Amino acid sequence: MASMAFSATIPSPLLDFTQTKKNPVLSSPCPSMSFSIKSSLCSSKSALFQSGFSLQPLTVPGFVFNSRSSGIYARAATDKTLYDYTVKDIDGKDTPLSKFKGKVLLIVNVASRCGLTTSNYSELSHIYEKYKYQGFDILAFPCNQFGGQEPGSNDQIKQFACTRFKAEFPIFDKVDVNGPYTAPVYQFLKSSAGGFFGDLIKWNFEKFLVDKKGKVVERYQPTTSPFQIEKDIQKLLAA
Repeated sequence: MASMAFSATIPSPLLDFTQTKKNPVLSSPCPSMSFSIKSSLCSSKSALFQSGFSLQPLTVPGFVFNSRSSGIYARAATDKTLYDYTVKDIDGKDTPLSKFKGKVLLIVNVASRCGLTTSNYSELSHIYEKYKYQGFDILAFPCNQFGGQEPGSNDQIKQFACTRFKAEFPIFDKVDVNGPYTAPVYQFLKSSAGGFFGDLIKWNFEKFLVDKKGKVVERYQPTTSPFQIEKDIQKLLAA
């Protein structure tokens, strides 16, 4: 593979909230509850997203570099696809991701108490409704590793997303996306489009775009609005 020269700003990883133990899921039935949306740790204007540095020309065998406004990501060559993985849905049932074969997918780690929650859930629901009959789906994975902003049980998360934002896209079991207990599907996503100088998911609502063949084609920062991804979705749907 030929080397390529570039100079770009690369987002530095946010604080590492990786947990040493997996968060237990509360076993209580779905009680009535209400989450307040807080922006203290997860503001889209946070200065934590603004730091960066420049790279000099380099060659890394086995990687393809993809430069976008959201940063530069190293994509590792791999024979695996998303369809090789099975996950548990929000109700605890095994779901082979091969059931989404042939669809364009947007995969996102969600949280209920983040400053990005309202805008992301609203836009995700809008995009899902617009393209769901054209071969598009959204796979949402709750995660409590960033400021403890997804502390509820699976039932509470489901109730929150479905009643407050009318989310109809699939929501899965709460997972770890960083650290020793990282879900295998997120190991695959990060290895396919790893953040340069570190594969860590930076915060809630980081997004991966997957093509009809189950390959990751793009990775977006948490502050990237779902509406900003719409053109990329349209291109993959038309391919």
